Amino acid sequence: MAGRTVVVTGASAGVGRAVARAFGEQGASVALLARGRLGLEAAAAEVEEAGGRALVVPVDMALATRVEEAAERVEKVLGPIDVWVNSAFTSVFARFPDVTADEYARVTTVTYLGCVNGTRTALRLMRPRDSGVVVQVGSALGEVSVPLQAAYCGAKHAINGFTAAVRMELRHERSDVAVTVVQLPALNTPQFSWALSRLPRRPRPVAPVYQPEVAARAVVYAARHPRRAEYRVGASTAGTVLAHRFAPALLDRYLARTGYDAQQTDERARAVTPHNLWEPLDGPQGRDHGTHGSFDQEAADRSPYTVAARHRLLLSAAAGAVLVTARALRTRGTRAARTWNRRT
Repeated sequence: MAGRTVVVTGASAGVGRAVARAFGEQGASVALLARGRLGLEAAAAEVEEAGGRALVVPVDMALATRVEEAAERVEKVLGPIDVWVNSAFTSVFARFPDVTADEYARVTTVTYLGCVNGTRTALRLMRPRDSGVVVQVGSALGEVSVPLQAAYCGAKHAINGFTAAVRMELRHERSDVAVTVVQLPALNTPQFSWALSRLPRRPRPVAPVYQPEVAARAVVYAARHPRRAEYRVGASTAGTVLAHRFAPALLDRYLARTGYDAQQTDERARAVTPHNLWEPLDGPQGRDHGTHGSFDQEAADRSPYTVAARHRLLLSAAAGAVLVTARALRTRGTRAARTWNRRT
């Protein structure tokens, strides 16, 4: 990635910030896009300290025209964009009836249409050059929904469908521009302290939790190897998707029963908590929120599954062994049940 120009949206904190720093370590020129300037400036310092070149571009990804203007500035200062990473998002933690129409629209506009705006802008520049990579930062919740995050889950599902359609169009054109998705697990980011929440207790990521750097390494790898349509980060992501495909009704019942408590700590929510749905919390009167959230003690900084998943033959062999074992156990259980029934 040395000498390449990379755009990272949502780069002021969390996953986007970790991704920007990871590209900086690769020697890339990184354009950092987000709403709040304090977080962007701190992220830029980290990119340059890591060995990259940084450009701060404050922009709301929900505004298509401003995204186009931001891209023009990036190419003017850093050169042609080689990689565009869409990781900007916002969310609301609440039951669906407790989310207003405006709030739901805002989450959808930033998380889904922000990704659409970024992809449209990137392709407008990349397609004439017949070169470039777009990496969508997805989520396991784009495959399997959970309660209390209807707007976010809907937006992440939409990104998957949108990206698949765009990929088909590029393939039809025989284009060398690549689009890939990195599906992430629960991560220790500031999201849980700055998202709008109407839950009785403080929101938290569903265990197991990973550090944002695990996601960042996966995004950089995907940018370097973009011909695979999708990457899944963390064994929990792969296991959740697999369970949904083979036992969707059972998984839905399980999440309906456990999803409320799994997304809340034991700490009571404060009566009034600042949130970033409409305005960034790292604006002129705010502060830099950094890359990590408050769950460092339980967050894993490595994912052996993610490393193994890069090697398809090894992963396929392991998956095959798991399926054979599961089928054998199911058969044994069926036979045991039949024997029991005959005896009773």
